[in-house]
Amino acid sequence: MNLDYIVVGCGLSGIAFCEQLKAANKQFVVFDNQSQQSSLVAAGMYNPVILKRFSEVWKAQEQLNLALPFYKRIEDKLNVTINYPFPIYRKFASIEEQNMWFEASDKPKLEPFLSPKIVSNHNENINAPFGFGQVLSSGRIDTNVLIASYRAYLKQNNQLIEKSFQYDKLHIQETLATYDTISAKHIVFCEGFGLKQNPFFNDLPLNGTKGEVITIKAPKLACDVALKSSVFVIPESDDLYTVGATYNWEDKTNLITEDAKQELVSKLKTLITCDFEVVNQVAGIRPTVKDRRPLVGRHPKHKNVYICNGLGTRGVMIAPYISEKLFNFIENNQALDAEISIDRFFISQ
Repeated sequence: MNLDYIVVGCGLSGIAFCEQLKAANKQFVVFDNQSQQSSLVAAGMYNPVILKRFSEVWKAQEQLNLALPFYKRIEDKLNVTINYPFPIYRKFASIEEQNMWFEASDKPKLEPFLSPKIVSNHNENINAPFGFGQVLSSGRIDTNVLIASYRAYLKQNNQLIEKSFQYDKLHIQETLATYDTISAKHIVFCEGFGLKQNPFFNDLPLNGTKGEVITIKAPKLACDVALKSSVFVIPESDDLYTVGATYNWEDKTNLITEDAKQELVSKLKTLITCDFEVVNQVAGIRPTVKDRRPLVGRHPKHKNVYICNGLGTRGVMIAPYISEKLFNFIENNQALDAEISIDRFFISQ
């Protein structure tokens, strides 16, 4: 089987890169064994503002300009709904925070994303005496539906290999990457935290941060916007809400923990006052990088081996952006921005 690309991984970055290949009529297969869960357990929020300090997310407008049409195309192609736009209400803890919000909303880069009006709280089940600031151009991508639907789409087209990728079977030549009976011009690794097992790129500083989220059922909450205080509360359907997330820099397993559950429940009780029931809990390892920028580029020795990784906590926004950058780097010889290129971690090439 002679192809243009082998793609390893079918999370957010893998799907985004596959869509670049589809648009260019490239022939490819995808290896995915569903071992990495960060995309599946992600809350899927797209949020252009860092709400802890009221500052712009890195390249927020550029990312949204690509991401929203990207997910719309997938919805149309797969006949699914994955994009749920809604505002985020950031709870104010004080008058001082309100004033900080007003100052931030006057900044040119934040003005499109921050409403200058304070939203008063009229929900008796929410504890927010100082009201909220409203974030615009925000919402949620249902990553579970996205990944399940896209895997089914690839499988239907005989492009999905549901097996673990075995690195010792990969043979790299100057212009060819061969794996069993598959030969391809290029191979792209989109493995998330699975990168730590990859002998080609495991020296890159992908730290990995475990996150856990819970799903609650709260019939009395009756909230159709996302709430942000010490946790996010994200509306779903049938009185269900996703609550997250925790950050653990030591534990590198996908196992749920009681400590994380109790942390989220405790923080949630400072925000909402009605009864709720925890009905689910999931965990995954976010592919985080020490400088908080993605890992994109070509292996320093093997010129047909590439990486698209390091999405961190904002994968639904970043994935379409970096996949386009990598595709243009490979196919059109367009230079990668220094801040995302893996060259920044190699002293010599």
